[in-house]
Amino acid sequence: MPDQADPDAQLMLRVKRGDRLAFAELVEKYKQPLYNFIFRTLRDESESEDVAQTVFLQVYKSRARYERTAKFSTWLFTIARNLCLNEIRRRSRHPAESLEESHSEHEDQPQRQYEDKKIFLPTDEALQGELARKIEEALNDLPENQRTAIWLCRQDELSYEEIAAVLGCSLSATKSLIHRGRETLKDKLKPYLQTGDWRG
Repeated sequence: MPDQADPDAQLMLRVKRGDRLAFAELVEKYKQPLYNFIFRTLRDESESEDVAQTVFLQVYKSRARYERTAKFSTWLFTIARNLCLNEIRRRSRHPAESLEESHSEHEDQPQRQYEDKKIFLPTDEALQGELARKIEEALNDLPENQRTAIWLCRQDELSYEEIAAVLGCSLSATKSLIHRGRETLKDKLKPYLQTGDWRG
């Protein structure tokens, strides 16, 4: 059953009735979490921005058909993941083109850092410097579905059931993905945390 008290679903129902201010409110609330989610999957700044805009465009175009069958955030991240998977499939069909685009766009640009305060480590201090880079490497090495599951798990509003809906898999499979991803991260980070040496 959808949460009847979901304020974002209430906003989307206002969007359905033609309230553009309600849509602007949703965009403002979700533009950064949505971008972070997409960037975690695609790891390309301009593509992530394009996909995020496409997600909001789809939300707006679908407003007349919107029904409150799930939390708004679940619906939003499901759209985003589907578009990300489409982009990954496009890349696999045109790998040289994607590589050239990525190289030409970013060869002279410094890599930006994106704020993601809901990382699983307990202290802000642990996110600084070299350790932060190692955590990022470990996350990026996870299979896409594990990485996505863990990222969604860190979003306070999403339950396991809602994460399963975004991923399109069962509740037990979702819990398994999150467990395996966390275990892999712990194994990868343990030697570095203990010794300061990175061993893969």
